[in-house]
Amino acid sequence: MSKLTLQTEGDTGIVVTRRFAAPPEAVFRAHTEPDLIQQWCLGPDGWTMPVCLSEPRPGGHIRYEWQNADGAGFYLTGEFVLLEAPHRIIHIERMHLGFPGGDPTPDNRIETTFTADGDCTLMVMRMTLPDEATRTAMLSTGMEHGMEAGYVRLDRRWAE
Repeated sequence: MSKLTLQTEGDTGIVVTRRFAAPPEAVFRAHTEPDLIQQWCLGPDGWTMPVCLSEPRPGGHIRYEWQNADGAGFYLTGEFVLLEAPHRIIHIERMHLGFPGGDPTPDNRIETTFTADGDCTLMVMRMTLPDEATRTAMLSTGMEHGMEAGYVRLDRRWAE
């Protein structure tokens, strides 16, 4: 499968694109069902997700907590805005750096689409940050490496 691509859009946007060897229904579920999210959305090797709350309905809450082997970590909170299964999710998320109680980053509005592409799914994730400085800070974290590590795990799930 193709690897993740990441591009900037305007002053505040980030667009992540990736193909998966699974139908849109499966990729959508992997992005909304807590038991599935905890299996793949772990970032680099050595990290775990001891807490995964995902209430996939408009207004439903999101909370993911990640920890490394040393007990350090961070978490994400947010809420779903719109779900059109199996093709589109809109949600808001905030990263809380520092563990257990870091200050949240500004809201990140994320629209993710899942489009059938032959036997595969093309995922396009469009992030909209409040300003260019926030986007620059987010990109400086190397976020694409952690995202791709998780997506490789997800690919393995469908290869079995």
